[in-house]
Amino acid sequence: MIFWDSSAIVPLLVEEPLSGAATQLARAGEGMLVWWATRVEVLSSIARRERERTLEDPEAARALLADLAKAWAEVVPADELREQATRLLRVHPLRAADALQLAAALTWAGRRPNGHRFATFDGRLADAARREGFRLPLPPV
Repeated sequence: MIFWDSSAIVPLLVEEPLSGAATQLARAGEGMLVWWATRVEVLSSIARRERERTLEDPEAARALLADLAKAWAEVVPADELREQATRLLRVHPLRAADALQLAAALTWAGRRPNGHRFATFDGRLADAARREGFRLPLPPV
């Protein structure tokens, strides 16, 4: 199982320079785990591109997301996760949503991230995940 940040999921749905790397990792078939709000974050990215008229087929992207969401597992909100995110904000230069993503991954890993993988293209989040002990199967941007 690999924990996927929304920055690694968006390139699976829309053509980007990093789509190849994300697709290759997804095709490995190791299972996808996400934070409970990931679908909203990804839909936000699709909607922004739709408003900016930079996405040719937003309905196709939303349909692909729906298919992905049927197969992934989610880490749900919990008090422990919120407390972990609060700690992460103190020790890493993260935004709130990124702290919640990383806290969800840490919760999944039982606070023992060594040997677990965290897929992200976000450089700041990748650095924090690496410092927390996760392995990164994708190159951060």
